[in-house]
Amino acid sequence: MRVVIDTNVVASAIFFGGRPRQLLEHLMKRDLEAFATNEIIMEYQETCDELCSRYPNKPLQLPLKQVIDACKIIEPNSVIRICRDADDDKFIECAVDASCFYIVSGDKDLLSIRQFQNITIMTVAEFLTCLQNDSIQ
Repeated sequence: MRVVIDTNVVASAIFFGGRPRQLLEHLMKRDLEAFATNEIIMEYQETCDELCSRYPNKPLQLPLKQVIDACKIIEPNSVIRICRDADDDKFIECAVDASCFYIVSGDKDLLSIRQFQNITIMTVAEFLTCLQNDSIQ
């Protein structure tokens, strides 16, 4: 299954664990294919750097490098303007260009869209439930 993982999910997995970490463990085991663009990777890095400075003594649940290495980096071609927060459009563009079926996010703006073309936008909990029930493409 092909997915784009939003920055808030990656950051939550790395710093706090829980369900976001479970999702990334599936990525590490190659149970799913995650796609990103260089712009998305840069946002992952900037967000994690900011959290590292905010929580200097917090042990990381996963190294960001492992997450990035597990992602397939693509060049974006699409230009999509649908999100209330224009900064979120890059996730939909990536999903379209990588022929993904899912975007996994905790972002209310993205989640409010729910569906764009053949892409379903869902929370980590929803995605893990679908994965567990084998109802994911």
